[in-house]
Amino acid sequence: QVQLVESGGGLVQAGGSLSLSCAASGPTLSAYAMGWFSQAPGKEREFVAAFAWSGGSTYYADSVKGRFTISRDNAKNTVYLQMNSLKSEDTAVYYCAARSFGKRYSTSRGYDYWGQGTQVAVSS
Repeated sequence: QVQLVESGGGLVQAGGSLSLSCAASGPTLSAYAMGWFSQAPGKEREFVAAFAWSGGSTYYADSVKGRFTISRDNAKNTVYLQMNSLKSEDTAVYYCAARSFGKRYSTSRGYDYWGQGTQVAVSS
């Protein structure tokens, strides 16, 4: 069982930055790759960014390329999402998630475990 706890959300003005954290714990963390999703009110959960299962490659949604960066600290079992140049359309609840080997990184169905989410609100 993997436990994920997000933090770092809040209210920021358009053009500002936020850094989200996801602390992971569990006996088999090495068997999972991490990703971030967002869900705006009334919309489906959408892919934001993710790590490849091995090798350290990263993937991003087109809407956040060049503005968001996913990173990790293996020693702390923590994954981060640095969000720069925020826009009002980035307003959503952000979730981190863990997926096992062979599952697609870009769909929520590919993920086995989810955090509780952290709210990000961007004012224009």
